[in-house]
Amino acid sequence: MNAAERGSYVPTWYTASMVPVPARPPLTYDLDVDVCVIGAGLAGLTTAREIARRGWSVAVLESRRIAWSASGRNDGFVLPGFAAPMEQVVSRVGFEHAKALWALSEMGLRYVANTIAEARLPGVAPIAGWLKASKVDDGDQVLDDAQVYGEEFGTEIELWPTERVRDVLKTNHYFHALHLPRAFHIHPLNYALGLAELAEAAGARIFEDSPALAIDAEGVRKRIATPSGRVRAGHIVLACSVHLGSLAPRIASTLLPIWSYTITSAPLGPRLAAAISYRGGVTDTDLANNHYRVVGNDRLLWSGHTTTWEADPRRYVRRLQADIAAVYPQLGEVEVEHVWSGVLGNALHRMPQIGEVSGGLWLASGFGGHGINTTAMAGNILAQAIVEGDDTWRLFAPFELVWAGGRVGRAAMQVLYRWVDTRERLAARAARQREEEDRRVAERAALREGEHEVDVEARLGAVVPQAELPAEPELAELPADSGAASGAAGGARARGIARRSTRTQGRCRAFDRPRRCRRAARGAHAGVRPKPSVRHSGRAAIAARAGIHNHRQWLWIPGSRAHAAKLAQAAYTCLRCPRPGMMSENLRGVVQPRHRDRWRSPPLAARQEGESLEQVHVLLVLDQCAVQRRNELFRVSLA
Repeated sequence: MNAAERGSYVPTWYTASMVPVPARPPLTYDLDVDVCVIGAGLAGLTTAREIARRGWSVAVLESRRIAWSASGRNDGFVLPGFAAPMEQVVSRVGFEHAKALWALSEMGLRYVANTIAEARLPGVAPIAGWLKASKVDDGDQVLDDAQVYGEEFGTEIELWPTERVRDVLKTNHYFHALHLPRAFHIHPLNYALGLAELAEAAGARIFEDSPALAIDAEGVRKRIATPSGRVRAGHIVLACSVHLGSLAPRIASTLLPIWSYTITSAPLGPRLAAAISYRGGVTDTDLANNHYRVVGNDRLLWSGHTTTWEADPRRYVRRLQADIAAVYPQLGEVEVEHVWSGVLGNALHRMPQIGEVSGGLWLASGFGGHGINTTAMAGNILAQAIVEGDDTWRLFAPFELVWAGGRVGRAAMQVLYRWVDTRERLAARAARQREEEDRRVAERAALREGEHEVDVEARLGAVVPQAELPAEPELAELPADSGAASGAAGGARARGIARRSTRTQGRCRAFDRPRRCRRAARGAHAGVRPKPSVRHSGRAAIAARAGIHNHRQWLWIPGSRAHAAKLAQAAYTCLRCPRPGMMSENLRGVVQPRHRDRWRSPPLAARQEGESLEQVHVLLVLDQCAVQRRNELFRVSLA
């Protein structure tokens, strides 16, 4: 097909890969037929084919090209059901009525599958499977849905656990899923072109570039005017969806126009197969975001976002790329080759509009959300009703034509779509955060089982592992207390620090704080962190810098002022050193054996009695009792 023949088609991946077909000529003469179908989309073509197969004469009027709008631009998913949730349908018409409607939707799916297989339509390439993935960890709700559809409606359906979903979709965005193995996806434009050839083979006549300008539905013979000809028919089928416009404005006002946006990537090669090994269609929402599938072996077709006013689809390229990157970051930068939008029509009840509007005037419209199976269903229902007088179409009578609200309704629907999208995104993010926290808790529990508490805390990074503690020097290697002997040893730096601590040493013995900070000191005893603006000295400075705010986790090390200053400087150096082994080097020559019995804090006293100095070498880490108390509190809070 040359560029001139593709002129009225919007450039998409579908038009780039469509089968070559000749353009149909417009209507240039008067024509008398049994049925005139207005609109050569999937619904109109199916209706024309089935009526022609029953021996009636049919003419199809198309304003542009076959399937130029939503019928040739949709995602290509073929699955049972309707855009409206079945629980909503049941609440409106009752279970038995809803079950009959569900059976009709499955009939539409089988019709499409059989038509493709029997006619061997070229370029349609059906691929089995459709996965409805959940972005929140709500397995009970997914299980309930699977039981309702499987047991109550008799659908072949599978419940996939999270592990199986993530085995084929390599992302942590999805949890459980519903899988329909008999659903499939196709090339919708090639299917529509093949359906048009089948309708013509059955005897229907199709005229492109022949818009219907006016209809006269009064009387036995209806009249339809086109720019270059007229048609007289006993029945008229309106299959124009939102493009009905001025031809029947009251009917057109019952539909909300909804635009969705689609991109197709450049070939992604092996990285696409590594991220998505499932070849069926995937949906993770009931509304706009996201629907995708692999096409052309290594391309990703991704659609999402919804507007009730038409917008330039190029504005949504970055948003759709961001959606892909959020779900499959391993794909890296995804280059986009094709971008387009398509408009569909939705009634407020989100069910198809199928039936007789007035004597001989029929309607097949409102297929947004589940277009391919429901258009096939509608075509068969209307053909049976017109030719055979069948009244199956009355099953859709409860879903009457309701005014959609005009511009106010469109604005309200836009707000609804945005709100639902935001709510879904926040719920999905919260679900992933809960999963990550549960994973951490499970790791902690697995580490703790059968192991000593301190070893577990060390593996989790809470304390220094026993094996990494520095070697304790022999008592003979420790120097004498020069501060006690002369009060002047320790060097100029130690004396300077000692002089700064002299002002507070006698007044606030517990934490070496001045009088104005005694309240903060009492707060520190109670487990309250002192304000960072308070200046500390001596052991309090070490405690504040180490992040220790409970006196039970601190080792009491008294001595002369010079000795305390030297110890403070050495411990502060320990805090800043990157290697745990440096602690012993910095403290060596400061800790003195004759004060060993006075170092013990109350929780450590009983445990340290008669033990070596190595047991006390936890100056800047949590003591074991504190760790056990914290872990016990953590377990109680989880329970």
